[in-house]
Amino acid sequence: MSAGKKSRSLKKATQVIHSGQFGEPIFGEVSVPIFQSSTFAFPSAEVGAARFGGHEPGYIYTRLSNPTIQALEDSVSTLEKGFGAMATATGMAAINTVFLALLGQNSHVVSTDCVYGATRVVLETEYARFGVRSTFVDTTDPGNIERAIDPSTKLLFIETPTNPTMKITDIREAAAIAHRHSIPLVVDNTFASPYLQRPLELGADVVVHSLTKFLNGHSDVVGGMVVTATEELFKRVRRTLNYFGGTMDPHQAWLILRGVKTLALRLEKAQENAMRLAEFLAQHPKVSWVTYPGLPDHPQFDIARKQMDGFGSMLCFGVRKGLGGGVTVMNSVRLITLAVSLGGVETLIEHPASMTHTSVPRMEREEAGIVDELVRLSVGCEDFEDLKEDLDQALNRIPD
Repeated sequence: MSAGKKSRSLKKATQVIHSGQFGEPIFGEVSVPIFQSSTFAFPSAEVGAARFGGHEPGYIYTRLSNPTIQALEDSVSTLEKGFGAMATATGMAAINTVFLALLGQNSHVVSTDCVYGATRVVLETEYARFGVRSTFVDTTDPGNIERAIDPSTKLLFIETPTNPTMKITDIREAAAIAHRHSIPLVVDNTFASPYLQRPLELGADVVVHSLTKFLNGHSDVVGGMVVTATEELFKRVRRTLNYFGGTMDPHQAWLILRGVKTLALRLEKAQENAMRLAEFLAQHPKVSWVTYPGLPDHPQFDIARKQMDGFGSMLCFGVRKGLGGGVTVMNSVRLITLAVSLGGVETLIEHPASMTHTSVPRMEREEAGIVDELVRLSVGCEDFEDLKEDLDQALNRIPD
């Protein structure tokens, strides 16, 4: 259907614009159409039977596949250098689809300790009801991964950079450990996007995304994506997605595909702003520390430089006066928006300990580095001087 093979040979800034296009336009259209149809007619009973049997390509029912959704899937698969991709209704639908496909009763999962709060909570509460055990470790140390794996481990799940502490895990090393134990490595690549990091090229087996973030980029649509390295994994996860029904809507897919086309432009500007803001914050008297992969003092700076094409637009920093200082900053920003989520064109600020990770027990939260003074900043595409001025005046409101 799409011109995927051709677009895979293009440079990545060109790929984001041209991947996911139909190989042969229907009416000469430049933009992929929205096929807002729940079902698709068969030209004959024989063709219908062949499609259901998997012997002939074609569309049956939008929960199973749809031309607009497939265009988005082809686009992200191309960018990630995967075998194939599956769009889901939300990022959590993508994560849960992978868990449901790869885990079973009495399975064990090893995961990065500082992952998106809902990912950790769903493992610790919902999957635990079905006998799934989870061990959360600091995966920046490969030894922690090795020690956590036991005979019942069925999955290694890492997030890099982490949300919200910006730690970096060596993907190639994590893949080597996972494969020595014959288990798949799944990487949440939301914070980097395929424009900056492609885990499948580094040995990962599955990549998940919240498309809501950088790939969409406009804070107006939610969605998720699963990309696999092999056909076997694709079929396994696709079957689970189809049966559990966490699939995407065609209009939703069209909006996200439109967002993907500006990914390179948005990320280049946003990460330029992020680097300059990180350097500014590191010198501010009301800031106690800054964590950004592009700063040479970041503990995993060399790993980030090795496996990423850029350092991204996410950063976190600690403010003086702890929780009170963080609240002061968030209540004092004028241009920057106090909101969760990330990856949009506008700069967002939030306090993970009281917002995105509030459902994680305090002790676990602090062990993972999510301390009360931590403020997370998703840097957008505004003028740097405006962002700097807004942060400066907000920080200066923290009492001495």
